[in-house]
Amino acid sequence: MLERLSEMSADTSSEGRRTLLNAVTDLFLVDEDASAAATEHYSDIARRSLDAMGSDDRAAYAERVAAEPQLPNPIAKRLATDDEASVAQLVLRLSPVLSDDDLAAIAVSHSQAHLAAIAERASLSETVTDVLVERGDRKVLRTVSGNEGATFSDRGLDTLISRSDGDTQVARNLAERSDGLPATQARRVLQIAAQMSLTHTPEVETEVIDASKNKQFARKARERRLEVRLLIADLKEGKREIDDVVSLLCKDDRAFDLAQVVSTFSDIPNTQALRALLQKEASGIAVACKAMGLSKDGFKDVLAIRASRLGIPAKQIEQDLANYDGLTAELSERAMRFLKVRGKVS
Repeated sequence: MLERLSEMSADTSSEGRRTLLNAVTDLFLVDEDASAAATEHYSDIARRSLDAMGSDDRAAYAERVAAEPQLPNPIAKRLATDDEASVAQLVLRLSPVLSDDDLAAIAVSHSQAHLAAIAERASLSETVTDVLVERGDRKVLRTVSGNEGATFSDRGLDTLISRSDGDTQVARNLAERSDGLPATQARRVLQIAAQMSLTHTPEVETEVIDASKNKQFARKARERRLEVRLLIADLKEGKREIDDVVSLLCKDDRAFDLAQVVSTFSDIPNTQALRALLQKEASGIAVACKAMGLSKDGFKDVLAIRASRLGIPAKQIEQDLANYDGLTAELSERAMRFLKVRGKVS
């Protein structure tokens, strides 16, 4: 079928390319065991179509395929390296087929908007964070320092601390997740965070830095993780309502913790829940939230945290909320079964 559709590529107009690409994508993505020949045909059509399409159409295609594990790597890289950040960002943030080497290479040569999207990935290796902290602007440094899925080499951590130049937000981000860092890095982070706190608070400039200050930062980080575990336990025991917990996490802008709750009560992997939460298309997170019994008001809080991170306009939020209100439990259950299968495949 893909071989036959390749004949349609004679239409070189932007509209013709868009129509062709949508058609072959429909066919390719439903085939979980696509042959090498079919993958090659699809990749060839996709490359030529993307080159002829406008940025809005490329962005729409990127949004559709960003999280697909079957997307051929060359096409994921073509989208992720697009000069238009609106095309590249969602792929950089979500694509499971981009390798560490792919991400590091893009981070070396592309814009700060590209780097900021990479910094929001659910997990980041030392190979990638080494480049982000070397080239990233203040926004990138703040984002990657607060990303609980990011790991740092000792050199990368040194660079991050040096380039953040006393930024208390970076220090606070690292201190809050210090219990997830290697012991040597955690000790250094806590000491520097304490020093930054004293430097930027005039009323305690003369206070001596002591062990109790370091313990305070470490305790806060542990308490936050413990709080999430206790919230989940309370939900399982019926001591709390799902709406209350979701509202609490959303109002504190705790996307990673929210994804953990969604993962637990919708029975999908944590990374899949986080991708759904941070993907511009709201259908994935909507069915997960509906499956765990979240009310319309509760989902409104979820849309708010998404809007603050993804820049989603108010009109789209209203539409997403209306769509959620009309989503039936039966449809949600069917969609969740599909998501769980896809999670196992990926």
